Amino acid sequence: MKILVTGASGFIGGRFAQHALEQGLSVRINARREEALQHLILQGAEFVPGDLGDAEQVRVMCREVDAVVHCAGSVSTWGRRQELVQANVQLTENVVEACLKQKVRRLVHLSSPSIYFDGRSHLGLKEDQVLKHPGNAYAASKRLAEQKVFGAQEFGLQVIALRPRLVTGAGDHRFFPRLLRLQRSKRLAIVGNGLNKVDFTSMANLNQALLSSLLAGSAALGKAYNISNGQPVPLWDAINYVMRRLQLAQVTRYRGYGTTCMLAALNEGACLLWPGRPEPALSRLDTRIMHKDFTLDISRARHYLGYEPQVSLWAALDEFCAWWQAGPGIDRHAAR
Repeated sequence: MKILVTGASGFIGGRFAQHALEQGLSVRINARREEALQHLILQGAEFVPGDLGDAEQVRVMCREVDAVVHCAGSVSTWGRRQELVQANVQLTENVVEACLKQKVRRLVHLSSPSIYFDGRSHLGLKEDQVLKHPGNAYAASKRLAEQKVFGAQEFGLQVIALRPRLVTGAGDHRFFPRLLRLQRSKRLAIVGNGLNKVDFTSMANLNQALLSSLLAGSAALGKAYNISNGQPVPLWDAINYVMRRLQLAQVTRYRGYGTTCMLAALNEGACLLWPGRPEPALSRLDTRIMHKDFTLDISRARHYLGYEPQVSLWAALDEFCAWWQAGPGIDRHAAR
């Protein structure tokens, strides 16, 4: 099987491209920065340059491949609505169109469980509990992108969408690195009582789900799937586990939810006024995520994809910490 992986310079796309190569698949990769893909090219991946925002270039990328794993898109929930639509909707439209024109058989789309989140606590969310009116621009863009993907079914494209929750492991540049920087600057505090439970997804388990989506039979097609480790944990237990492994002070300060939301709103306001509108260290959406229960029901993925998580969260966190100490490094980030 020959596949195209978009967003291969990112955490998820890069890790999956490597996994696919190890499984013997023929892998074509695309990303903005070729230099970030040298390790994959050396392992046999075919690099095809091009801008996913250019529909004609995307058609070239999709030529003579059996399937596309679409991992490209914004990983940040912060940004202007039109920027998020461009990153998550327009690029996906171009990929869908290219798949149809080049007669690609299957498209596996990386979506997000943000399309469920309404700022309240939820346990065991199922795939049909998508909000009709998502609460923020990021979630709205991810929901619309999914709709574009499923709309292609009527033209013969086989489609599957995965909604993985808090993916972590070696290469995670976003979730835990942001928390580490906040803790080193003594700005991180437990929001509320610190007992809220959440799901994480070990990157190795997501690799399994993505590969299963490429190989799944007809009964699995045309569906969205929640993906997680299937074992919810208190969020702050996981955060403090990472702090201990990296020999940093544990988070022990508590801050009320209302106070944290107010501080996050002030932080957002300052960033909106700052040139370039940099992403705030902590937004109101981040505050809600760090305070609320948020877990997924993965029974559909188990049934149709044969998905069974094999790698525990703690193993994934050990992997992240070893990678962080060996490469990106706390000191380098702290020096910024």
